[in-house]
Formats: sequence, structure tokens, C-alpha cells
Amino acid sequence: MEEKIKVAVIGVGAIAQIAHLPVLASRDDVEITAVLAKHPEHALDAKRQYGAVHAVETMEALMELRPDCAFVLSPKANHPEQVVKLLENGISVLCEKPLAMTLKEAEWMADTARRTGNMLMAGFNRRFAPVYRKAKEAYGDTAPDVVIAQKNRPASEYRATLENAIHMVDLMRYLCGECTDVQALAKYTDPYYETLATAQLKFENGSVGILVADRASGQWVETMEIHGGNKSVYVNSPDDITVVDGEQAHKTTMTPLAMGWARVEDKLGFRGEIDHFFECLKTGQSPLTNGEDAYRTHELMDRILKSAGLPDLS
Repeated sequence: MEEKIKVAVIGVGAIAQIAHLPVLASRDDVEITAVLAKHPEHALDAKRQYGAVHAVETMEALMELRPDCAFVLSPKANHPEQVVKLLENGISVLCEKPLAMTLKEAEWMADTARRTGNMLMAGFNRRFAPVYRKAKEAYGDTAPDVVIAQKNRPASEYRATLENAIHMVDLMRYLCGECTDVQALAKYTDPYYETLATAQLKFENGSVGILVADRASGQWVETMEIHGGNKSVYVNSPDDITVVDGEQAHKTTMTPLAMGWARVEDKLGFRGEIDHFFECLKTGQSPLTNGEDAYRTHELMDRILKSAGLPDLS
């Protein structure tokens, strides 16, 4: 029998409960060796619910169990110290986005992964969502003329654009390459709790990206339009995608493909992200969203925030 991959999970809040822990618990090749949470009773609850072997109270106790890898799902301010400590101790890491609250910390994390040779993957799950994978496949290696990305939701939060729009910025890099010019605007009373950010991005290959990230909308909305190469792609995330050429429109809807049982961890790409992480762990290949690539997304976010007059990542 093949030995199971020993996984530690740090942080058992909403994103862990909604996506990561259910997927990990469903895998036959994984043992959830340890769970660690700020409140020990939450770790104990997660241990019971998802069949973890241990609930621990400190990073030191976690590392003594020698997991093969760790999922860092803790509050983002905690990521740098936790990730670096894990990498320094020979433990590969999947870290939720954003990697860090400053570029210096994100660079520290990426540099540590490079220096130690241990794997760091950033949790940009949208790259693995079926609708966005199909959008990428529609264009292949050809960059589109324009990408119009919107990610709107009710109610602002601390560093709202960093938290809310980074997925769309990462997707535009994924589709268009590296950005050469940024022009952005924002609306706010308190710049740490902005209600709107927009940006126009120009990429090295001539593609243009348009970002809209509103935090005073009537509901959660995530859409993307892609045009160029005599075709158009319309993504209504996470549920459907329509690809249009000069003769026909082909629409794919996720739920019927799953016999009516499409789940959020599948539609938003969490399962695909986790599958990719373990495949890279087994084969030694570099993840699609490795630390160095993730740093470039954070650097582009920094440029957008600066141009919009919002607190940057310095």
C-alpha cells in the first residue's frame, strides 16, 4: 500500500471549512496529521469532524510530527512567519492568498522557498476553476486583445481591493503576461476600507486589462469578458462560460456536468488547486502558482494600489 501524504493544516476558519478540509478528508492518499488553530477548541472540533490524527497548540508541536506538507490557511498577517518556519524545516507549503501584507514579506517567502528547495504554492484557486481553465484553453498561447474583469460584492473590509481583486489581477497575468503600465482610480472615505477600485492595465504583448472591483454592490458578482482573435469568451463565475466565434456560441454550465451536484470546492477551483499541489509534491515539478510567480502578482497589485491612491504593499 502506498504511504499516505502527511498534511498539517494551520487555520480552521471559513476557507478551511468551506474548501480545503473537505477536499483533504476526501482523499485516499492523504492523512491529516495535525490541525492547528488560534483557539485550541476549534482545532479539536476540526480534528473530530475531518478525521485528523492530532490537534496541536503550537507550531513547534506541529513540526515535531514531521508532516510532508502544510496548508497555511491562517489570517494573512500570520502567513510570512509561519510559511518561512515551515520551509526552513523542510516542509512544503500551500499558502492561501495573499501571501503577505507587504512586498518585502512576500519576497522573503519566495526567496526562502528558492533557497531551501522546498515547495511554496500560492492559493490562487481561480486559475484552477473550470470556467477559467476553459477560458485559458480558448486562447491557448495567444494573448487576447482585452480582458474585462469584475469582482464586486457588498460591504467593504480592511484592505478590500487587495483581498477582493487579487484573484482577478492574477487571472489577467495568467491570460496576458506581464504588465507594463497601470492607471487606476479608487473611491473611499477611509483608504483602508475603500468601496471602489478600477484599473486599466497594458501588457507587454499589447493586451489591455480593465478591472472593476466594487465593495458596495447589491450582491456578489464575478465576471470576465475576453475578446480578440476573432472570438469572445464570457465567464459568469463560477457557474458558466460561453465561447463565441464567427459562427456559433458554445455555452458550458458546470452543474449539469456534475449531475446536478457541482460543489463550491470544484467550481471555484479548490479541488483542482489541491490536486495540482499534490501532483507537484509527488513529481517535483514547480507549481503553476509558485512563490516567484505569486510575488509578481503581488507586485502588480502594489502598482495598482499606488496608482489608485490606496495604501500600497511597501
